[in-house]
Amino acid sequence: MPKPWHAASIEEVLKELGASREGLSSQEASERLKKYGSNEIKEVKRRTALQMFLDEFKDVFILLLIAATIFSAIVGYYEMLQGEEFMESFADVITISAIVFLCAVTGFVQEYRAEKAVEALKKLTAPKARVIRDGKEIIIPAKEVVPGDILVLEAGDRVPADARLVEAIELKTNEAVLTGESTPVEKDVNPVREDAPVSERRNMVFSATHVVYGRGRAVVVATGMNTEFGKIAKMVQEAEEEETPLQKKLNRFASKIARVVIAVCIVIFMLEVFEVVMQRRFEIDGFIQAFMSSIALAISAVPEGLPAIVTVALALGAREFAKRNAIVRRLSSAESLGAVTVICSDKTGTITKGEMTVRQVYVDGKIVEVTGVGYEPKGEFRIGEDHIEPAESLQLLLRIGALCNNASLRRNEQNNSWEVFGDPTEGALIVSAAKAGLEKEALEKSFPRIGEIPFTSERKRMTTIHKTPEGEVHAYMKGAPEIVLERCSRVLENGEEKVLTEEAKRRILEVNEKLAGNALRVLAMAYRRLSEAMAEHHDDETVEREMVFVGLQGMIDPPREEAIEANKLCQKAGIKTVMITGDHKLTAVAVAKEVGIYREGDLVLTGGELDKLSDEEFEKVVEKVTVYARVSPEHKLRIVNALKKKGHIVAMTGDGVNDAPAVKAADVGVAMGITGTDVTKEASDLILMDDNFATIVKAVEQGRVIYDNIRKYARFLLACNFDELLVIGTFAILGGIFGETMFPLPLLPAMILWINLVTDGGPAIALATDPPDVDVMERPPRKPDEGILHGMGAFIIASFLLQATGTILVFCLEYYVWPAHGFGTSETYKEATTTAFVQAAMFELFVVWNCRSEKHSVWKMGRKAFRNKFFVVADLASAVLTLGITYIPITQQLFHLTSLSLIDLAYVIGVASWGLLVLPELFMNRKVWKWD
Repeated sequence: MPKPWHAASIEEVLKELGASREGLSSQEASERLKKYGSNEIKEVKRRTALQMFLDEFKDVFILLLIAATIFSAIVGYYEMLQGEEFMESFADVITISAIVFLCAVTGFVQEYRAEKAVEALKKLTAPKARVIRDGKEIIIPAKEVVPGDILVLEAGDRVPADARLVEAIELKTNEAVLTGESTPVEKDVNPVREDAPVSERRNMVFSATHVVYGRGRAVVVATGMNTEFGKIAKMVQEAEEEETPLQKKLNRFASKIARVVIAVCIVIFMLEVFEVVMQRRFEIDGFIQAFMSSIALAISAVPEGLPAIVTVALALGAREFAKRNAIVRRLSSAESLGAVTVICSDKTGTITKGEMTVRQVYVDGKIVEVTGVGYEPKGEFRIGEDHIEPAESLQLLLRIGALCNNASLRRNEQNNSWEVFGDPTEGALIVSAAKAGLEKEALEKSFPRIGEIPFTSERKRMTTIHKTPEGEVHAYMKGAPEIVLERCSRVLENGEEKVLTEEAKRRILEVNEKLAGNALRVLAMAYRRLSEAMAEHHDDETVEREMVFVGLQGMIDPPREEAIEANKLCQKAGIKTVMITGDHKLTAVAVAKEVGIYREGDLVLTGGELDKLSDEEFEKVVEKVTVYARVSPEHKLRIVNALKKKGHIVAMTGDGVNDAPAVKAADVGVAMGITGTDVTKEASDLILMDDNFATIVKAVEQGRVIYDNIRKYARFLLACNFDELLVIGTFAILGGIFGETMFPLPLLPAMILWINLVTDGGPAIALATDPPDVDVMERPPRKPDEGILHGMGAFIIASFLLQATGTILVFCLEYYVWPAHGFGTSETYKEATTTAFVQAAMFELFVVWNCRSEKHSVWKMGRKAFRNKFFVVADLASAVLTLGITYIPITQQLFHLTSLSLIDLAYVIGVASWGLLVLPELFMNRKVWKWD
C-alpha cells in the first residue's frame, strides 16, 4: 500500500490487510499467527551473567591491578625461594586480588540489574484482548492478536496492538506512555496527512495506551516489535551503554599510571643491569635480582587502593542520594551527575505535575487569576494582587464547570494525594470549583442531574440538565468558546442578563485568543432556564439555544513551583536545562518561559522541523535550542546524541516509555519513581523517588561532592606513593654502586604495605565523607575532558619531594650521623628504618589535612577542619596504630621495627609535620605537566 495506515481510507486499509469489519476466521487468524509471530516484545540475545562478570575485568584499572598481581606473585615466589615466609611474600598478591574481585562483583551486580529493561516493557503490554473472530466477539490472550483482527475497545481497556479505527464513538485515549502528553486524545476515523507524527494520528490507537472514554472498533495493522511500542523496545535494546565520565577519567588515569610504572620498571631494571655489569657479576641470579627489584619498586607506585576507595566513595554517595529521595542504580553514575552540563527534561510530570489546572477565568468582563497547582483543592481567586471572594457570577461559572462534568475528584489516603478519575480537563473544573468551596458531591445533591446531551468531537460541547433547590430546571453547557457563543443570545454581567451583541461576542473571542495565546486550554460556560416539558423531552435543538453566556475557564498543566527554583539553581551552577515534550509548541514555550528555561533569543524546534535538518545542520544549532515540542522517541535520542557530540555531559529525565531510549543513551539517565514506568526505571542510572525536578539539583550537588572527594583521595594517594618510589629507587641505585651496607633500603616492603593500606586507608575513606565546599553549586561544571589530576601537579610534586626529603633525612641521621649501635650494625639499621617508617607514615597523616580542600589549607579552615568527626577519628586511629606497631613485640618482629625513645619520636614527628606546609593555596591549580 503506497500510503501509510493513518493516511489511507478504511476501505483501503481493510483491502490491504485482507480483512473485513466482521473480523477474521479462526483458521485465518491461526495462519497469520504463524506468519507474523506472537504479539510480544522480543528480546535480543543478551549477555549471560558470566559474560557480564568477565566484562568487568576489561576495565583499564582492573587490568593494571591484575598485571600488578601477576608480577607480585612472581616476586613473591622468588622471595619464597630465597627463604621468606608465605604470608610475607604473598601479602601484596592477596590484597590486590581481593580489591580486584570486590570491584568486579560490585560492577557486575549494578549492570545485571540494568539489563531488565525489556522485561519491564513486556509487563506493560496488555494480557488480554477482545476481538471479532468468526463473526463473534471473544476474549483472547493479547499475544494471539494478529494483523487484520478487529479489536473491540471500551473505556478502561488497554490497547493490545497498533490499529486503524473503523468505528469511534466519543472515543478518547491516554497516550502519555508514548507521547508524554497527559491530555486524552480525541479519536475519529478520518484519514490524516501522511507526515503526521504519532501524537496527531487521530484515527489510530497504539499498543500499551489506554481507552479513557467512549468506545470503538479498530483493525490491527501492526503487532509485537512492529508496533510503535515495539520500536521503542528495539531502540532501548540497541542503545549503547557508554562509559560514564568517571569511568573514562579513571581509565585515562590508569593508562597514565601504567605508563609511569612501565617507565620506572625499565629505568630501574637498566640501572640494576648496569650495576651487575659494572661489578662483573654475570651470574643469572644477578639479572633475576635486577628484574625482581625493578618489579617490586614499580608495584609500589601502583595505587592499588584507588578502585576500592572510589567504590566506597560512590557507595557512601549513593547513601546520601537516598537521603535526598534519589536511588542510584549504577554506582559510577553517582558522580557523573555532578559533571552534567545539560539536563534534558520531559515536560509532563517532571517539570509539570501532569495535572491540568485552571489558571485564569473570565467572568463579568474581568480576568480572575486562580492560584494553586495540580489536583489539590487549595487556592485563591485574585484580580491583580487583591484576593476576592467569588461573587454570584463566578460561583455560577464554577458550578456549571463542576456539574456539567463526568469526572470525579478523590483523596488517596495512602499517599495523602488527590486523584482525578475521568477526563483530566473535567477534573480541573472540579478542582477550581472546590477552591471556592463548591464540592461536586454536595452540588450534585443540591442540583441533581435529570438529563444529559453528551459531548462528541463533532458537537464540541456538552450539556447537562439539573433540578435547582428552588424547583426550577436549568441546563448547563460547556464547550469550545466559539461553539458555545453560537448558541447564546444573552450574557451574564454582574448578576444581570443582557443581550449578547456582536461587539460583546468580539470582546469575548478576543479574551479567548489572549488566554489561548498563553497556552491555556479554554472552555466556555453557559446556562438556560428550561420548562418542565423541555426537560422531559430534551434534545440539542430545543435545549441548546437561547443560552446565557457566563464566562471562560482557561487551564494548563502548570510547572511545579519547586521546578522554577530548581532551574534557577541549575543556571547558577552553570547547567543548561532543555525541555523536550510531545506537547504543542505554544504550550511548551509558555511553560518553559514560566520556569525560566526559555529566554528571548533561544530557539524552539518541533519534531517536524527537526526531521528536516541533517545531523550536521542540527549540531550547529543544538546548543541554542531550549525547547523541543511535538517530538518522538527517535527525536529525543537524536537530541541527546547531538549534545554529546558537542562535548556535553547530558542528563535525561523522563517517566514514560517514550523517554526510555534517550534515558539509557544519556550520560546520566534519571527516571521518576512515582509516575515512571518500569522500563524507564530499569534503563536509568538514577531514580527520583519524589518525582521532583528540584531533587535533581540536590543530586547534582551530591555528585559534585563525590567527585571532589575522589580527587582528594587521588591527590593524597599520588602525593604519598611517589615518595616511597623516590626513596627506595635512590637507595637501590646507590646501594648497587657503593654497596648495600653503605646504602641499605630505608623502607622495607612490609613497611610500604602497611603505609599504603593501613596508614592511608582510614583517612582516605574518611575523605569520602567530607562535607562539600561552600561554593560547590556556585561554580560551573568541570570540563568534560578534564582529568582527575587536573591542577594537582605542583601539590603532588611538592608533597612527595618534601616527604622523601624528611624520610631520607631521619634515616641518614640515625644511620650515618649518630648510629646508636655502631655504623652498619643490624640494630642501627633497624632503628634507622623505624624512624624512616614513622616519618613517612606520620607525614601522610599530616599532609592529608591539606588534601581536604583545593582552595584552603587546614590553617584557614579553622574549626571547620574538625566538623568531620569520622575523618578526625580515622586520622588519630591510624596514627595510634602506626606508632603502636613499633612498640608491640610481635609486630616489631613482623615489620622489622624497634622501639623509639621519646626524643627520637618527638623529632621524627616534628619532621613529619612538614606535611602541614604543603598548602593548597600555593600548590593547587598550578599547571606543571600535561596531565593537569
